[in-house]
Amino acid sequence: MEQSVVSIEQWLEQHLLQLNLVQDMNQPDGFSRLGFSSEGWEAHDGFIKIAERLGLTVRRDQAGNVIARWNPENHNASLQAVTLGSHLDTVKGGGGYDGVAGILCALAAIKELRDNGFQPDHPIEVICFASEESSRFPISTIGSKAMSGIIKLKELEKVKDEAGYTIKQVVESRGLNWDMIRYAEREENEIKSFVELHIEQGLRIENAGTDFGIATAVACPIRLKIKIEGKMGHTGTTPMGMRQDALVAAAPLITFISEKAEQFSKENPYPIVATASTLTIKPNAMNVIPGIVELGVDIRSVDDALKEQFKALVKEKCSSIEKEKNVNINIEVLVHNASIQLDEDLSIKLKEIGESLGHRCLVMESGAGHDVMNMSKKWPSSLVFIKCRDGLSHHPEEYAALEDLRLGVDILVGYLQQEARN
Repeated sequence: MEQSVVSIEQWLEQHLLQLNLVQDMNQPDGFSRLGFSSEGWEAHDGFIKIAERLGLTVRRDQAGNVIARWNPENHNASLQAVTLGSHLDTVKGGGGYDGVAGILCALAAIKELRDNGFQPDHPIEVICFASEESSRFPISTIGSKAMSGIIKLKELEKVKDEAGYTIKQVVESRGLNWDMIRYAEREENEIKSFVELHIEQGLRIENAGTDFGIATAVACPIRLKIKIEGKMGHTGTTPMGMRQDALVAAAPLITFISEKAEQFSKENPYPIVATASTLTIKPNAMNVIPGIVELGVDIRSVDDALKEQFKALVKEKCSSIEKEKNVNINIEVLVHNASIQLDEDLSIKLKEIGESLGHRCLVMESGAGHDVMNMSKKWPSSLVFIKCRDGLSHHPEEYAALEDLRLGVDILVGYLQQEARN
């Protein structure tokens, strides 16, 4: 077992690099460890080595999740496990703290407890989930969906990445069996509680003048695919007054979505965000009037009724644009997920732990999805946020200060000291 020869701060700095597979966190092109990629698997190997040096027992489940476990010395391993976790995969060209901070701080919390001679009654686990990001496939949180028993294998197995490989092919290229993923599901009585630590990916904690956040809910999205059909024509010969330009029709819709979401957020108790985030233009040629535009729209709030109201307004706006621009518009609902409420008692406990250490807490919601939202469907779960510089995430300059990582470690230590004792 690894013995303490450096401070926790030094340990965090060293192992942040190890989990990110670099010698220097200054990476102008960012980090690209896509789900089930060789880079992602290498990061998992780094996690395994660190966990084993800490004296933990490590296994990989049927979905590719890696679980590092501290069994109590009294061998009462049948008690429910107290679990922490996050992920190591990234978006393309992303940062080195999204997901990684949660894994790093969880391992550091265990190191500190072991160094101080703490003896848990319950097993403690750090779970490194597989393929949390939807950067490679349009499917997020694959590992935690499998662990909580909500993954739908038949619906997903033919989904492809940009290179044309199906998710089933990619998973099996890592030595896993797609049809066996369902056996990664864990029983309700295996886990006592789950906590995920994550960088905030926003500025609410900083703007509130607080030190950390506890999320009480996760805002899951409504996602729309809006197809606008106009008419292709020659850009040089078609008179302006006779055009059915699909891109011109899309322009006011994009602006409407942004401006209306800002208005809704000011007028309602809970914020809402809405983004026209993908755009496909056909034929996308310089000398052809755009005949078809497909627009992807992402709508998020923890207030599900507000999301529904916003979706209805988007539909009304599309009907108005159809008449005004002489185009046809079809709206397909791709995703319609109810928002997730996290465990109130556990959230209060984490808030009190942080405040007892002298830190100020912001009780908030999460606008981004995390593995915790799947774990919460089966076990008491909560989400701790630490600050990140300028609220920047999914970007090479993503950064969390060492003092904030240390703050996160301290909160997790306090949580484990309480939760892992009978």
